[in-house]
Amino acid sequence: MPIDDPFRCFVPYPDVPVKQASSGPLAGLTLAVKDLFDVKGYPTGAGQPLVLAQSGIKTRTAPVVKALLEAGARFVGKTHTDELAFSLNGKNAHFGAPINPAAPDRITGGSSSGSMAAVAGRLADIALGSDTGGSVRAPASYGGIFGIRPTHGRLPLKLTWPLSESLDTPGWFARDGETLARVGEVLFGKDRTVLPAKPRMLLAGDMFAQAVADAETILRNVVQRAVPVLGQPETVKAARDLDSLYWAFRWIQGREAWLSDGELIERFAPPLGPGVAERFAFSKSVTDEEYEKAGAVRKVFRSKLARLLDSDGVLLLPTVPDIAPLVTAQEPELDDFRNRALRLLCLAGLSGFPQVTMPVAQREGAPLGLSLIGPKGSDKSLIAFAIRFERAARARIA
Repeated sequence: MPIDDPFRCFVPYPDVPVKQASSGPLAGLTLAVKDLFDVKGYPTGAGQPLVLAQSGIKTRTAPVVKALLEAGARFVGKTHTDELAFSLNGKNAHFGAPINPAAPDRITGGSSSGSMAAVAGRLADIALGSDTGGSVRAPASYGGIFGIRPTHGRLPLKLTWPLSESLDTPGWFARDGETLARVGEVLFGKDRTVLPAKPRMLLAGDMFAQAVADAETILRNVVQRAVPVLGQPETVKAARDLDSLYWAFRWIQGREAWLSDGELIERFAPPLGPGVAERFAFSKSVTDEEYEKAGAVRKVFRSKLARLLDSDGVLLLPTVPDIAPLVTAQEPELDDFRNRALRLLCLAGLSGFPQVTMPVAQREGAPLGLSLIGPKGSDKSLIAFAIRFERAARARIA
């Protein structure tokens, strides 16, 4: 970890040299890695003291990390995660909370809290995170940087601490779209679906309505600023029944989280932090009937969204309902915001489609992100369009 860590984003492990290629497409870029991914020479703590105690020093590096190192990125440390990656807040009862460099009085978001803070605070150029329910996308919005949740299953999760098998995916952060794209070139290979240079833009009116009024107005204005360059989007309804999607996501995430961590929790009864304990209690209670019903809802929604986007459409929506909550917010307020955020974040999770969040606006001096969801397998071309969209909106601002 860097000697100077003003945003408390790195886990204070003893420094161990990590090999990298001397040249490559990511040469000159520094890399931070969320403490869910194994890195040779380091433990993997997953934000939980018991997991850290049992970890031992890893002898292999997770493939997704290895790919970045072999492309020339220089490892600078492992970053804090929310406990067992089961939170959107960025607060860890055992290891503390990183500071949001873009808005120090507001939370970083989680669970990829340290990775976001490392990039937003210029302590790393790129940072690897994971995204199950929004753990890259929400922090990226809160920190005013780019973040991507790739197509589910496109990147490997071997040697990575799991939360929810059918929802988990690696993701990453960058301060600019070009750097986000450089990482995508290394990790993705060819897109299965290539978006046109000017895809059909579909503004999800029902998703914009999930944002607080001021945030909705600001983000709608951002969309309009891009119109002279990219054209007027068509307004659509993304979800027929958003409540059913929310519960489907909760049931799937909960059941699979208990499959991942329930045995450890039952056997050792480790202390769990506020919110995390309650979420695992909920996870244990999810029934077979609920899980099966959720799977059916997911299947229908995935087909509907695939038809809506086809191979040439992108969905525009707020990343989260508002700017980050204040660090002084209490657990009930944070839980309420999390539940509101999941109604936006669950679309990419349930569909498995890629989502890029862009830093396009501010409210009350804090960052506010706008997102694009593309067809399955369109990750690289979605990043390319996100760069064009962000430039178009910024040019109009200028």
